[in-house]
Amino acid sequence: MKKEDLLNNIKKTITEYCNEFHKFEFDPQNPIVRLHEPSFGAEEICAAIEPMLTTFVTMGKKVKQFEQQYSDLFGHKYGVMNNSGSSANLLAFAALANPKTENHLKPGDEVIVPALSWSTTIWPIIQMNLVPVFVDCDPETYNFDLKKLEAAITKKTKAIMLVHVYGNPCDMDELMAIANKHGLQVVEDCCEAMGAEYKGKSVGTFGRVSSFSFYYSHHITTLEGGICVTDDFELSEALRILRAHGWSREAVNHQKYVEKYPDIDPRFIFVNLGYNLRPTEVQAAMGMVQLPKLAGFIDNRRKAAKYFQEHLAKYANYFDFQKETEGGKHVWFGFPLVVKKDAPFSVKDITKYLQGNNIETRPIIAGNMARHPALKDYNHKIAGDLSAADNIMKNGFAFRNHHFVSKQACEYVLSQFNSFMQSRGLIKKVA
Repeated sequence: MKKEDLLNNIKKTITEYCNEFHKFEFDPQNPIVRLHEPSFGAEEICAAIEPMLTTFVTMGKKVKQFEQQYSDLFGHKYGVMNNSGSSANLLAFAALANPKTENHLKPGDEVIVPALSWSTTIWPIIQMNLVPVFVDCDPETYNFDLKKLEAAITKKTKAIMLVHVYGNPCDMDELMAIANKHGLQVVEDCCEAMGAEYKGKSVGTFGRVSSFSFYYSHHITTLEGGICVTDDFELSEALRILRAHGWSREAVNHQKYVEKYPDIDPRFIFVNLGYNLRPTEVQAAMGMVQLPKLAGFIDNRRKAAKYFQEHLAKYANYFDFQKETEGGKHVWFGFPLVVKKDAPFSVKDITKYLQGNNIETRPIIAGNMARHPALKDYNHKIAGDLSAADNIMKNGFAFRNHHFVSKQACEYVLSQFNSFMQSRGLIKKVA
């Protein structure tokens, strides 16, 4: 049998298997509303199998193709794919703090970070011997409180690491104005915000370098995976070199190292420090299939979020809801809300009820990262009070809002909010 026929048979079998056994849609007879469901199927699996069958599986042509596809879609000049969004943050700061980088960050430099964030937003800063300075969030958008951010700037401040929380863009006009006024570099952690926009411009295109994630539960997936994007060519070269052992051979300008070091085997010239943060061809193949679906995924997330906003608004006496940034396009990584301090129930009460009825919940990102025990062991600063982030950590939670949330699933979530309120005597029985 010809190779093409065998491959077509494999793809046919995979498609039949997925059609038969990949049943992830909401089932009213067995209602479960998970935080995430698989967003890939037969098309992605078949794409992933092809490089495996060729045995050319580690970083190669498909990775370069996907980097270009991704950069072209969002308007970045250079994309450097890696093995996770967390690695993308690590790689970004490793490049920014590298002595060979122009205007590089130096040990002891301070980087302003959002208190409401994730561990690997913070760890790369500490790992590069920089000092994270925690600043509170705005209680409505959950992004930086920009007045508090500017007040935190000192002579030691050299950069801002921002997070577009849950896919809600920061006010990039004001933030960039602050950064430019004080001569600060901006790094965008967009791992929750792929496809989000501020005034029609994609997040990740404002800072010197930005990171995105392709983790299983994110807006598109390559199972694990991430990417750094930048318009700075020399920085992109540093990202490529640091990504793989400090090797020159992945650099666009590899030939200049060959000419500079003629006595070293051109295949094995090490010109800098490095890691092994390489992605695989399998991941890139999946990404190339997923990326064209992103716009539809985001539409579904936004429709579901609108449903929850409209139908939970009647409980505004008990909950505060995240507000979409003016001029922003929110892509809703999840649906977050905060139980008000004077509500007649606690966050534990409502989440226990929801989880008891098969609706999964989680904290909003990691809550206030400055309050986690690991920070006690590392140099950091807290600028002003962190009351908003503390409140979100204490009283906030999120539930499912991924791109396969059906109307039936939305209705089930609403029914359980209604039932909880009835159980507390806060509303009459809903017909």
